[in-house]
Amino acid sequence: NDPTNNDEVCQPLFDRFATSGALSNEDIWQRTHRLAELNRLNSARQILNYLPANLQPDARQFEQATDRSALWINQSSNQLNNAANRQLLALALQRIARNDPTNAALLLRNLESSLNKDERARAWSHIALQGAKRLMPEAHDWYRTTTSAVLSEDNAQWKVRTALRAQDWGRVKNTIEDMPPELASRPEWVYWLGRAYKAGGRLRDAENQFNRIAGQANFYGNLADEELGRRISIPPSAQPATQAERLAISERPGIRRALAWFRLDLRTEGVKEWNWALRGMTDRELLAAADLAKKLGIFDRAITAADRTRNEHDFSLRYLAPYSDEIRTASRNQSIDDAWVYGLMRQESRFITGAKSNVGAAGLMQLMPATAKWVANKIGLRNYNQSQVHDTQTNVLLGTSYMRMVLENLDNHPVLASAAYNAGPGRARKWRADVPLEGAIYAESIPFAETRDYVKKVMSNAVYYSALFNGRSESLRERLGTIPANGNGNILKNADLP
Repeated sequence: NDPTNNDEVCQPLFDRFATSGALSNEDIWQRTHRLAELNRLNSARQILNYLPANLQPDARQFEQATDRSALWINQSSNQLNNAANRQLLALALQRIARNDPTNAALLLRNLESSLNKDERARAWSHIALQGAKRLMPEAHDWYRTTTSAVLSEDNAQWKVRTALRAQDWGRVKNTIEDMPPELASRPEWVYWLGRAYKAGGRLRDAENQFNRIAGQANFYGNLADEELGRRISIPPSAQPATQAERLAISERPGIRRALAWFRLDLRTEGVKEWNWALRGMTDRELLAAADLAKKLGIFDRAITAADRTRNEHDFSLRYLAPYSDEIRTASRNQSIDDAWVYGLMRQESRFITGAKSNVGAAGLMQLMPATAKWVANKIGLRNYNQSQVHDTQTNVLLGTSYMRMVLENLDNHPVLASAAYNAGPGRARKWRADVPLEGAIYAESIPFAETRDYVKKVMSNAVYYSALFNGRSESLRERLGTIPANGNGNILKNADLP
């Protein structure tokens, strides 16, 4: 039971098992370490109440080990003959590793002779996870001694990402094969296990893995198709919705309520009502709903409906391309790929001109106020003020100008530039490795989950937009390319680029 997943269900179940005596002391400690990994120290401490009283660590010892970790280790290093103290040592090292994995590793090396094999593996797994999230090459070595550790889902995934960056296909294979089946069945791990099999010469096993996700209209489905020799293409389009089908959909009470909310400019309520109304619709009904929303200019709901079809598809609705005059003209003027621009914009705002994020990003291209002002100054846009950011032409001009600047500062590589658009150019450059990286590996190992998902979707979107615009099959792998190694070019050309 991993507390990273659905803890509202998991915790009561854990409590019931613990109360009934069905869990071992090791199970209780394992969950304690999981909760501490998530920085949920109060919950971690409470879990230890399920241990027999004579095996529970002193509450003050737990507090010191997790709050003043280095001091506790210094004072307790000669008391590791106590099993509870050895568990607390792993927790203390975990806390230190959150800020300084290298120091935690040095401390563990001095003390690991006092630990048994499983205890060493657990302690190293905590340190390796924190190093992996910082993309430290040392993390690959730290994971070497974690074979006997029961890893959390987050830790197992980072162990794979670290192995990918080190091109250690054997560890990629072994780690994914050791994952719980539900985790291992996610498209990313199905694909990377296939790649590991392929690297090891197990071609039939690799093909079986790729076939599991091939045909899915997403990042890893696209890559699996290419591994099977199929470039990405647009599937045959379903027959357009008829006027009668659109009328029938428009008269549904849920759709009528949703449209009423949208007319009142109450988008949150409209989105909820719309999504609820789509439940149980057939493909024909979904396509009719998508077409209706498109005609009404509610582009995000059109995409949402078209995305749900199972057998009959219309990718011109899934990958809408509104505001063509403004967007494609601006793309040409900035000498950037219009398919990439549309792919990014689809992910940013789903083409809602009034979109505004919780952190203040606004408009079609979700520009932060400071970024929009900086770009306006750079391109000489006179008399710019923030109220203009929702104007379609102004927003697209600023957004595409920024995309070009970021692209030029990041090796003209769209994967790096996409990461930069979401997380900042400094981070995108920092996330490179000391050796060239396959674009898909760079994307998979981005430390921020939001940015990792964002880059994958932007790049997959761009493939479909290009196929729609140009009428030919596309290669995601070619678009991803190779990410240049970190080196002397690690300084941004525009040092003030936001």
